[in-house]
Amino acid sequence: MLEALGSLAATLWAGLRLQTLLLGTFVFLFVVDFFNRQRPKNYPPGPPRLPLFGNFLQLDFQQPHLSVQPFVKKYGNLFSLSIGHFHSVIVTGLPLIKEVLTHPDQAILSRPVSAVRQRIFKKYGLVMSSGQEWKEQRRFALMTLRNFGLGKKSLEERIQEEAHHLVEKIQEEKGQPFNPHFKINNAVSNIICSVTFGERFEYDDARFQELLKLMDEVTCLEAGLGCELYNIFPSIMKFLPGPHQTFFRDWEKLKLFVSRVIENHKRDWNPDEPRDFIDAYLKEMAKYAGIDTSSFHEENLVCSTLDLFFAGTETTSTTLRWALLYMAMNPEIQEKVQAEIDRVIGQSQLPSTANRDHMPYTNAVIHEVQRMGNIIPLNVPREVTFDTTVAGYCLPKGTMVLTNLTALHRDPKEWATPDAFNPEHFLENGQFKKRESFLPFSIGKRVCLGEQLARAELFIFFTSFLQKFTFRPPANEKLSLKFRVGLTISPVSYCICAVPRV
Repeated sequence: MLEALGSLAATLWAGLRLQTLLLGTFVFLFVVDFFNRQRPKNYPPGPPRLPLFGNFLQLDFQQPHLSVQPFVKKYGNLFSLSIGHFHSVIVTGLPLIKEVLTHPDQAILSRPVSAVRQRIFKKYGLVMSSGQEWKEQRRFALMTLRNFGLGKKSLEERIQEEAHHLVEKIQEEKGQPFNPHFKINNAVSNIICSVTFGERFEYDDARFQELLKLMDEVTCLEAGLGCELYNIFPSIMKFLPGPHQTFFRDWEKLKLFVSRVIENHKRDWNPDEPRDFIDAYLKEMAKYAGIDTSSFHEENLVCSTLDLFFAGTETTSTTLRWALLYMAMNPEIQEKVQAEIDRVIGQSQLPSTANRDHMPYTNAVIHEVQRMGNIIPLNVPREVTFDTTVAGYCLPKGTMVLTNLTALHRDPKEWATPDAFNPEHFLENGQFKKRESFLPFSIGKRVCLGEQLARAELFIFFTSFLQKFTFRPPANEKLSLKFRVGLTISPVSYCICAVPRV
């Protein structure tokens, strides 16, 4: 009897201790959160937030870029929003966006590092690094890309050659429905791979196809619920199963692939004859060998290579998939592009960027695809480096800044038909017209590193497609503009017919 009572008492005490521990943890987190969410004087207005979660539950993660737009109407062009412990502000309207992205004292130049990004990349690489390390890595990457053809005829010839390979692969479909996703991914990726890895990959290379699928999966998962919860509760979520664990495993496979490529490069590396970005980086590492403070080390090489690989593939490939979709859904626009191609280039000449100035309609269509595709709707986030002021509001150090490109690219004050696909937005008296309110590559010191390359790829690939094919929906099917949210906004998977032009 005494043993039973003792056992019961021990059980109750253990349960009580567990409850007390949980209650104490919750109270502690609540108190920390309470003090953490005290807004400084003159902080931008915003919706009320919940303890611990902030405004997380008020966002629709199927379309987060659209779910913030009602707040603009309620709180104005600069309002605050919190996701977990991340204090952020959303900036809307061209004047404010320009002020933030080109801030004169460079107070809004850093990148915020989420718990997910901290676990994958720490603060390394080209995209999410900040401060002196970012300046060194960006300067080196730009110089190296130029050395290996960026802005030169040699790289344009690689794009033309790859576009030719892709056209041949599409011809094999013989006008029957096919999914263009990974064919386009492979072709676009081969351009940046030729610069970073020194090689291109065949379309039936199983290893490379697996790599592209991993990249597509991490793109989707990072913006998903599992990773967002990890960013808020990393110490808890790291022990729980879910899609975030798949995300981390995928990234480890991607990093392993790059590490193996680097090891292969080391075996026959000649510092006097660099073949690609990796060789050039190894030479830079050797220059700073033994200097602990140097940002040129192997972990940064892996991260920077993956940044180039990812950024050089995903954005351009996604834009081209939107382009085919819009052409199939707007046959009259497709016909006008083809008429201009036939008049300026003909059926046999390879398209080149030299043709672009003579093809205003085609150029306008590509720009309209970028505007409507809206693939990076809130831009890549920035972080306030030190306390600063924007539009009269105080932004403390550490505030995350998101620029509302969705609202900018659909602003009825800037665009005649903001919600319709209309190339006339970029035409004036039949000539191509640049628009100040068009910022798909961002602006300022952190403008997209590969803008020049992306523009060349978009023009040459798109023109090559429409030179050789007419794109149509499969018989008795209706194509959709539904999108999938990830790090980019991409069209949902679709099939299309590429009918050879006679």
